[in-house]
Amino acid sequence: MSEVRIGVIGGSGLYGMEALRVSGERRIETPWGEPSDAYVIGELDGREVAFLARHGRGHRILPTELNFRANVYGFKKLGVEFLISVSAVGSMKLEYAPGHIVVPDQFFDRTRHRPDTFFGNGLVAHVSLARPVSEALAGVLFESARAEGATVHRGGTYLNMEGPQFSTRAESMVYRQWGVDVIGMTNLQEAKLAREAEMAYASLSMVTDYDCWHEEEAAVTGEGVMEVLRQNVALAQRVVRRAVAGLDGVENDCADALRMALITDPDLVPDATLAMLRPLVGKYLVQDGHKLSWRR
Repeated sequence: MSEVRIGVIGGSGLYGMEALRVSGERRIETPWGEPSDAYVIGELDGREVAFLARHGRGHRILPTELNFRANVYGFKKLGVEFLISVSAVGSMKLEYAPGHIVVPDQFFDRTRHRPDTFFGNGLVAHVSLARPVSEALAGVLFESARAEGATVHRGGTYLNMEGPQFSTRAESMVYRQWGVDVIGMTNLQEAKLAREAEMAYASLSMVTDYDCWHEEEAAVTGEGVMEVLRQNVALAQRVVRRAVAGLDGVENDCADALRMALITDPDLVPDATLAMLRPLVGKYLVQDGHKLSWRR
């Protein structure tokens, strides 16, 4: 099977679009266990795309339970260079109303229980996350959403909370004071891992509610979030379809994120760790006789 250049992670409704010709499903084994579901592979207007239901089909996996490493590693094994995220967020600003789309460019971490790196086990790497989102992919998503008639906002900070409970009002009011723009439960770990895997990552954040800070609006509920998402699934499908076409000729601006990030002398890295991470670091390994070094 040929490599798939574009991946999409979100709800299972995303690959229900009529234009998608599904060619099959792939279950991928990873060193970190099973991804959330099988990857649905299909052709969209002549371009191969891989879709993954983030929470599994039927939405059966909590945000904290998501196997982020397996999900992103699976996309890497498929050859994905651009990873489009579609997810629900709460708005922390009055001007971002339910039904709007935000394409954030920053993250703030409020999680506590989640692995969020491929490295360790004898191999140290420090990637830069000063700009945690691919500017190239974010630009394509923004223009695609605008072309489809969405009210879309470019930039802003996504606060990643732990969940699965929604915020208390006290927390929501503090987050507002911090100046964040939207709040969600899933995107930060994906962004970190995609950067380590040298994939361009950006998010279509679909605003579903005002969290619980807005005293004139009902507090966020799971039922309310899912209802707004169901209403907007057709819009999300159209934006994704246009974005996939819009990536023709676009360069992956995160393709060398590991070049200066690998710290440990590769001769000291356990063989098992190198084997696990070869899809990520293999292109940087240089062997001269019995000695290994990193290509810079």
